[in-house]
Amino acid sequence: MSPHLLSVDSLSRDQVDHLLRVASRMEPIAQRRKITRVLEGAVLGNLFFEASTRTRVSFNAAFCRLGGSVCDTTGFTFSSMAKGESLYDTSRVMSGYVDAIVMRHPEQGSVAEFAAATHVPVINGGDGPGEHPSQALLDLYTIDKEFARLGKSLVGAHLLLTGDLKYGRTVHSLIKLLSLYDPMRITLVSPPGLEMPSHLIDLVTSRGHRVEQRESLANDFSDLDVIYTTRIQKERFTDEMSESFNGISQDFSVNRAFLESRCNATTIVMHPLPRDSRPGANDLDVDLNGDPRLAIFRQTDNGIPMRMAIFATLLKVEELIEKDLREVRWFVPKKIGVDDGQPG
Repeated sequence: MSPHLLSVDSLSRDQVDHLLRVASRMEPIAQRRKITRVLEGAVLGNLFFEASTRTRVSFNAAFCRLGGSVCDTTGFTFSSMAKGESLYDTSRVMSGYVDAIVMRHPEQGSVAEFAAATHVPVINGGDGPGEHPSQALLDLYTIDKEFARLGKSLVGAHLLLTGDLKYGRTVHSLIKLLSLYDPMRITLVSPPGLEMPSHLIDLVTSRGHRVEQRESLANDFSDLDVIYTTRIQKERFTDEMSESFNGISQDFSVNRAFLESRCNATTIVMHPLPRDSRPGANDLDVDLNGDPRLAIFRQTDNGIPMRMAIFATLLKVEELIEKDLREVRWFVPKKIGVDDGQPG
């Protein structure tokens, strides 16, 4: 595996499968049943130059659950880059302080430029409309677990990717990751102007997958295995596009009515979050809360073992985990959320 995780392009099928296996071994720690300290003394530098809550805290928690500690910084205003410091200088300086770095930056390609200046492992936490490899890995891990529960196989599966497919970096990484596996059917539905980049469609089809583009969700999806929906990334719009975009219509909203009338009893619903829950946003609807097919919170929970697996693999301690386990001593609730339950 590469010393950095900048894009899923750097991962082979074998390496992805290895990360899935390591993540599975991390489950007792992520679920707060066991403790490990294999990264005791190691320090993570979390450099987030773009707004984040879940991803930043998830990386922090994953590193801490391996026994490490975290130095956190957010935003340009409080960074040396606001004083004109280059990515090269920032990279070299931070590498002298920490043992691993997670970076999020609003400009595509910036994390790769940052990583080129250091031998300390760098993980891309999102680079503008580019990629979000750790999100794609946890998404695949979620699909793998959900399919195992339902007795399904990824081979020949039907997945729907919908929402902002142009600027949604999570779907860019996910579709490339899925393309490493045996042929499946992928349907793409997005508002006009927010279609999946053609080079990604070409890549997936060249690897034997069936890709179909549709204009709305007003179709029969009764054979659908997974819905992966994303919010509209308005923060990435140009001024011209912002003026012409009138908002997403209900034709693209994933809600209980859509699931009941057009999908099936085992269709899994995923979203990288945050979802826009405001009235009229027409994102993933809150009326699905409590539905066992809604996997978004299982999905976020899965981010911890997968990001632990990424850290353990990059820092080469994955084989030490089982030798270093202890029992948890603090109170851990049986269910994390009030709506949590066993999916059907």
